[in-house]
Order: sequence, then C-alpha cells, then structure tokens
Amino acid sequence: MNGLECQKLIGDRIKQYRVNAGISQKDLEEMSGVSVRSISRLEQGASIQLESFIKILYALNLENNIDLLIPDQTKRPSFYLKKSEKPRQRVRKRENANSSFKWGDEE
Repeated sequence: MNGLECQKLIGDRIKQYRVNAGISQKDLEEMSGVSVRSISRLEQGASIQLESFIKILYALNLENNIDLLIPDQTKRPSFYLKKSEKPRQRVRKRENANSSFKWGDEE
C-alpha cells in the first residue's frame, strides 16, 4: 500500500466513524475546531495537517487508536529485559568492522 492509498483508506474509515455516529461534517467542525473543508479533504483521501487530524480523532473519541498505530515501545516485553540500558536517542550508521584486515594471501 502506498501513501496515497493509505490516506484514502484513513479518510474512508474516518467518514465511516463519523456517519455511523450520526455526526455531520458541520457538527464535527464545531466539536474539533477543524474546518469543514479540511474534514472533507481528509475524507476524500487528501492531505491535511497532522494537528487537524489529531483534533478529529479526539472529537470522534478515536484517540486511543493512536496506540494501535504506533505502539509505545516501553510497553513491550523486550523493553523490560533491556531496562538497564538507556533508551536509544538516535540511529548511527554501522561501521565496517576491521575493514582494513586482509588475509595472508591477499595483497
């Protein structure tokens, strides 16, 4: 699934939740503070600001689904096994170990 297909899928699902809850786009505008135009764009699969998307999730009581989308890494069992280590702050490129090493028959 590419980015545009994902946006369309999210928009369709937001619209399903809104319609099933009996909430009009205008009502959702008042509940979330996000314009009807942005709500319509989201439901059509177009890009909107992340802040607006999050406001819509809160207005539809879907904010708990954020944990399903991006789980908290500190709640994984492997986190507790590594508890003595500091959490990673950044990613570093891997260095070639012993890249200058040569076998005896190599020149």
